[in-house]
Amino acid sequence: MFSENQLIQSNAAGSRKNMYTVSELNANIKSLLEENFPFVWIFGEISNFRIPASGHFYFTLKDEASQISSVMFRGQQRNLKFEPEDGLNVTGMGRISVYEPRGTYQVILEYLEPSGAGALQIAFEKLKNRLAAEGYFDEARKTSLPFLPHKISIITSPSGAVVHDILQIINRRFPNLPVQIIPVKVQGEGAADQIVAALQLLNSTKDTDVAILARGGGSLEDLQAFNSEPVARAIFASEIPIISAVGHETDYTISDFVADLRAPTPSAAAELVVPKKSELEQRCKDILVLLKIRISHYFKYLKNKLNEQSNRLVDPRRKLEDSYLKLDDLTARLNRVLFHRILRERKHHGFWDDRLHANSPIDLVKNINIKLQQNYNNLLKTYEVYYKLKKIKIHELSAKLQALSPKAILKRGYSITRTIPAKTVVNDPETVSLNQDLEVMVARGRLFVRVKGKSTYG
Repeated sequence: MFSENQLIQSNAAGSRKNMYTVSELNANIKSLLEENFPFVWIFGEISNFRIPASGHFYFTLKDEASQISSVMFRGQQRNLKFEPEDGLNVTGMGRISVYEPRGTYQVILEYLEPSGAGALQIAFEKLKNRLAAEGYFDEARKTSLPFLPHKISIITSPSGAVVHDILQIINRRFPNLPVQIIPVKVQGEGAADQIVAALQLLNSTKDTDVAILARGGGSLEDLQAFNSEPVARAIFASEIPIISAVGHETDYTISDFVADLRAPTPSAAAELVVPKKSELEQRCKDILVLLKIRISHYFKYLKNKLNEQSNRLVDPRRKLEDSYLKLDDLTARLNRVLFHRILRERKHHGFWDDRLHANSPIDLVKNINIKLQQNYNNLLKTYEVYYKLKKIKIHELSAKLQALSPKAILKRGYSITRTIPAKTVVNDPETVSLNQDLEVMVARGRLFVRVKGKSTYG
């Protein structure tokens, strides 16, 4: 028999033949899991949800007894119709894989959706709150419906009872009104895309006045197309007024909040979109009758007012006669005023005319000429008297001058002796010297002599 130590050594030697490295073991486990679990559906509650910088979703799926790591890469997130978060029950489809560097296994999800009506309701409330925050439900942004549209478009399933009910009601309320039906899927895969395409088609053609987006009642899952974000944004972007008539009166969808008007049922939408033609015709008749009555009353009022004014109006001939009398009176008063004014101005003119004649330049010149002639004659007389007086005075002075003239003295035999060349009159013999030349002036000429001798009177 082998001892216990021998058995342990024998088993250890055999196990070393199947020894793996950590990487080899993780690789084998990964191959085993991926081969046996290529794709699986899994249900659980999200926890530890996080989004790193890469944009991938990392979270844990758990139930009451266990949990598993999960990842959803960014490329698969474009098909999501909700925002994952902690505490949300989801159903997903993916494949099992092992992350070899850490030796952990995880499920890589390709598809994810909320589980049950509760999850759909959560997704509905989240989208509703987000769109409300962006102003999609504001009444100020909604467009009012036309009172009487020329054309109505209906976006719904062509095979359901909804379209027949709407057409029947519209035809009953306003026959021969043009109606356009745009067929779309109202539930299931691709329904939201068809609704968005129909709304875009309406706004590109722009040949309709209002559109009804309608379908019958259903569960929350059936109404998912009308709770989708693309449909909500397409309704909000529409320039054509949209009436949302989805489900029954108690059903509310995102399209109801975004649309310009919410109708509780498709039949109610048909009644809201167009008035009754018979009522409009009756209203036109009532308005016509009322208009005739009011026009008749207005004419009567004008006639009464005309009669009243006519009674108060004075006969034009009498008014004209009064005007003639007033004109004659004013003419007489004007003539009197003008006559007195002319007399006053004439007197005033005569006064200034007399003053002007009194100060006439012609008379003034005549007077000045007369006075000038008188002054001239007086001046001549004065000059003659003055001239005679001066002439007599001149004769007297001439006589005196002649009497005192040296020539007159010389004529009486006297002479004047002057020195040469100084021509100084010689009064004293002492002032001359012997043999000095002298000039002797006589009555008829001059004598040049030389002093031979001199003497003075004793």
